[in-house]
Amino acid sequence: MKQMLAGVLLVSLPVGLAGCGYSSNAVFQDDVKTVYVDMFESRTFRRNLEFMLTEAVKKRIATDTPYRVAAREKADTILRGEVLEARQTAYAPDFRTRQPREKQLTLVVRVQWKDVRNGKMLVDRPLLLQSVDYTPAAGESEPFARQKDIDRLAARIVAQMYNDW
Repeated sequence: MKQMLAGVLLVSLPVGLAGCGYSSNAVFQDDVKTVYVDMFESRTFRRNLEFMLTEAVKKRIATDTPYRVAAREKADTILRGEVLEARQTAYAPDFRTRQPREKQLTLVVRVQWKDVRNGKMLVDRPLLLQSVDYTPAAGESEPFARQKDIDRLAARIVAQMYNDW
């Protein structure tokens, strides 16, 4: 049994190491080292969305990419964004109380990532949507849903910084 297991490991190890030829850094811009994240603007009347989203994006860049968040004057690139809309929708009303059993929060943003050294636009997404469902009856509040939506949106924004293969 041990010999068979060792044989399987010996055969599968080179295949696993060969992979598909990409390293973990291969999907990022090689010449970019630093990013300045400009404060997101907001066209909504929801308070603090732009602050929360800016901070979430900075944290995602720091943890999920090889880039370093830097001051504007020292950055290779600038990431800008604008919250265009924050929409809340109610679904599935309870027949007795007429209160919604489920709600959905949707954020719509515009994102641009520009290389300040040569003026090249690296990413230009005029519309990026992210929605999250939540259930108030189960104790999920709107602030909980908003933070969850912002975290997911920040992950999607940072995912836009990957190279297109």
